[in-house]
Amino acid sequence: MLFPSSARRAAGREPGRRSSFPFVVGAILAAFIPLNAALFQLIMLHVEDRSYSWITAVYWTVVTMSTLGFGDIVFQSDTGRLFSIWVLLSGILLLLVALPYVSIEFLIEPLRRAQELSRVPRRAPAGERGHVVITRYDPIAASLIGRLRTDGIPCYVLEPDPAEAAHLTDRGIRVVAGDPESRLTFELLGIERARTVFANHEDTTNTNIALTVREVSPDVPVIALAEHEDSTDILELSGCSHILPLKVRLGEYLANRVSAGLGKADIVGTVKGLQIAEFSARDTPLAGQSVRDTHLRERTGLNIVGLWHRGRLVPAFPGVPITQESIVVVVGTTDQLTALDGLIQDRPDIDAPILLVGASTVGSVAARALKRKGVRVHVLDRDPEARERMIGVADEVFGGDANDRDALTRAGLGNAAQVLLTTHDDAMNVYLAVYCRRLKPDLRIVSRVTHEQNLEAIHRAGADFVLSYSSLGAEAVLSLIEGHELVVLGEGVDLFSLPLPRSLHGKTLAATEIGSRTGLSVVAVEQGGQVVTNLRASMTLEAGAEIVMLGSVQQRRGFTARFGH
Repeated sequence: MLFPSSARRAAGREPGRRSSFPFVVGAILAAFIPLNAALFQLIMLHVEDRSYSWITAVYWTVVTMSTLGFGDIVFQSDTGRLFSIWVLLSGILLLLVALPYVSIEFLIEPLRRAQELSRVPRRAPAGERGHVVITRYDPIAASLIGRLRTDGIPCYVLEPDPAEAAHLTDRGIRVVAGDPESRLTFELLGIERARTVFANHEDTTNTNIALTVREVSPDVPVIALAEHEDSTDILELSGCSHILPLKVRLGEYLANRVSAGLGKADIVGTVKGLQIAEFSARDTPLAGQSVRDTHLRERTGLNIVGLWHRGRLVPAFPGVPITQESIVVVVGTTDQLTALDGLIQDRPDIDAPILLVGASTVGSVAARALKRKGVRVHVLDRDPEARERMIGVADEVFGGDANDRDALTRAGLGNAAQVLLTTHDDAMNVYLAVYCRRLKPDLRIVSRVTHEQNLEAIHRAGADFVLSYSSLGAEAVLSLIEGHELVVLGEGVDLFSLPLPRSLHGKTLAATEIGSRTGLSVVAVEQGGQVVTNLRASMTLEAGAEIVMLGSVQQRRGFTARFGH
């Protein structure tokens, strides 16, 4: 593992070699001209029996090397003409190739970079405080910036490359030009007044960033991503306040989404002391009924707040039907969830294995989590080393390509009720979702993606449930910044609490029309020192209340735009 001094030395070797290139070209050029001029005089004198001055020799050399070729002085012998070809070719290489490259790379390009840098600030505004510093722009940063904007939290992205910094600035992203491993950079960012530093580089660089930040401020929270679990200790020792082994979390959450289709209700988070849980409606008494007809609130005290249908969360309006494919989202107490388990426990036992495609870090974590829940797991991967790591973790491990029908059949696709796609290649996951859906139309497909922009494609391909690495990372960081528990319900869906806007004071829940106007689901209301989940349309909302809602970032923005802060 590289520490700051050694890391900086390693980073500086290649630029050192590169900066010496103009001097090498200049030295070669300075040597070639007098050498060729001397050879010109020797050949003219001893082969062609002609004599020219030193100035004429240099003149001929420069004219020939630059390919101008005035033709006033020419060789008559073959030896002279061969020498002319040599001078001409060396001139093309040095004056027409190397010299323009040096001019562009070491004169024009630095000027252009300096011009671009002048467009990008090198420090945060003097009075800025409570801001978030993100050490590089990546898919997690892109997702996090949108969520921070919704919450009104200022943030700045560090970018050492002037061209990229200017490009991000043009896109409306607050960028500060600087080296994320430089103390001066964090001093100019007013890091001692910042809310959080988010280190999202590789583990070695995150270690250096944490050490550098601690030189400036011993108190500012530092949140760091951990690519490898083994890096957790060194990141803690470097001064990181919170460490996110994001691939581990992604694997665990994907396992939860698979197990939500099996057995009893699965708790996915807690808010205001209430449990948020999911369960599959397949083979339960609820399947085939509308939300109203289930009378679940009267029977258990639980409140249905949403239904997942093929990756889309539908608000639980009274007339919404619950199908065999529905994943039902409920909120309530532990006792109420126990009552729900008693209601749905009579469904047939599901002994079908889960087919997991991709024995990556995420896949390995998901397999372990499923085994702890008593679920049979079959793993398919073409990499022998990856398969070896899964021995003892999964029930059965199979080799072969997932796009090979015979390999999928050997791995148990025919008997599987669900397939979990955990490869780190989004395009491959989209392809496999299409392939598995065609081979087995009633299969439940859960998948991961890295980039949020691929969500629409993989849902269109047939995936029932998808989690992206970038949005999970953004939600995890935001939960640490805002100090609340991370609740991951699904892609693009947040559970959040907001103070009741002034425009809704004294109105009944029905009169607010929050659901019909914004698409948000009201999960609970905290007022008068109590958290109410047994919501009635006639319930009056009081000043000072907080409402807990479920929905997307866009719906949350729509709520703020319609009802105010």
